[in-house]
Parts: sequence; structure tokens; C-alpha cells
Amino acid sequence: MLPSQTVENYLKTIYLAQSAAAGTETLVPMGQLAAALGVVPGTATTMMKALAESGLVRYEPYMGVRLTPSGEKLATLVLRRHRLIELFLVRVLGMSWAEVHDEAEQLEHAVSERLIDRIDDMLGRPAVDPHGDPIPTAEGTVAQSDDVDLMAAPLEVPHRVTRIVDQGPEFLRFIEDHELMPDQVVVVQERDDLADAVRLRSASGRETTLGTRTASKVLVRPLQS
Repeated sequence: MLPSQTVENYLKTIYLAQSAAAGTETLVPMGQLAAALGVVPGTATTMMKALAESGLVRYEPYMGVRLTPSGEKLATLVLRRHRLIELFLVRVLGMSWAEVHDEAEQLEHAVSERLIDRIDDMLGRPAVDPHGDPIPTAEGTVAQSDDVDLMAAPLEVPHRVTRIVDQGPEFLRFIEDHELMPDQVVVVQERDDLADAVRLRSASGRETTLGTRTASKVLVRPLQS
């Protein structure tokens, strides 16, 4: 039996939380999981017990949860559907990259793997979605990168924007307005810790000052690599 939409949402949320955590064996706290899904902790705990019985998660009471290899494989396939749908909506239907996330959230549970494979083939087997997030392969493999955020990028070195980790519509529109979309080239000119600010220059010569919180959500890679 295929996982339900609710199960898929839990697995995907755990996967994203694991990916954002520093340690390879870090458990995702139940409070964090419940908050991300908009449910009360008791509801999340009940679901984790069921998923643990199904062999999809490793649940430790009062500690947290982590996906098993089987759970991780299912989670990456949900992400694959989501990210390919986002790219399809942008490239083929001409939708804004700031509005496709919610549409993909609905469609990712409705499309078949066969259709997703056809979309993948039609788009040319892309490596990333419109926001720069890696698209898992059909086998569930996710490419890793050494990209850093604008807080860690060396000064006065051209970098190419590779990924935007905050995909809220308002944030994405801000990024677009300030020429910081993936594939655009920027140079970090100055970081001022006291002012909580990062000053950038785009390839067009436009200078922009970002708060450090915003700068930490923009990932880049040295232009020559």
C-alpha cells in the first residue's frame, strides 16, 4: 500500500529537518516536528510510533526521531516529485518561482512516478529546482555540495548564487528584486558585525546591503569552481 499524504508529509518534514541539522545522527525534536507540521506534539508522537512500527523512523521517546533508510528513500521520492513539479510549473507553465511551492505541495501527492519520470525526461534531467534545491534521482540519491552562504563567502571574490533556502513568497520576491536569484553572480564587499549587515555587488554593478539573517539564506559557490 502506498503511503498516505499525511505519512509523506511527515517523512518529508523529518528529512528536511535532518538535512538542516549539523550531526549525521542528530534526532529531530518532537516539538520542532510538530511545529513544522502545524499539529500538537501528542499527534506527532502518535504518528511517530506508527511509523516506527512500519520501519520508517527510529523514534526515541522524549528525545526525538530520525528516518530509517527505508523512510529516507520514501522522503526523497516525495521531494523529487515536489521539486520537479516546481520546475515544470516555472519552465513550462510560466509561473513565478515565488508561487509554485504551494501548488507543488498539493500536486506532489497526486502524480504517479511514471508521470514524474516523463516530466524529468522532458526537462532534460535537471539537477536542481527553480530555487536551487537538488532534485533527488529516481533511486533516491541526493547530490551533496560544498556551497556556503553569504556570511561565509570570501570577500571580493566573484561567487555564483546556487540556492535560496527560504522559499516564502515574500522572501523570494525580495531576492528577485535584488538580483540574487540562482545563477546570478555577486561579490561580497564587506561584512559589518556591529551593524548586522552584509554589503554586496551584483554583476550589473548594483550594490545591496542585506541583514545577516537574510544573507545566511543565500548559498553561493566560487565562480571559477
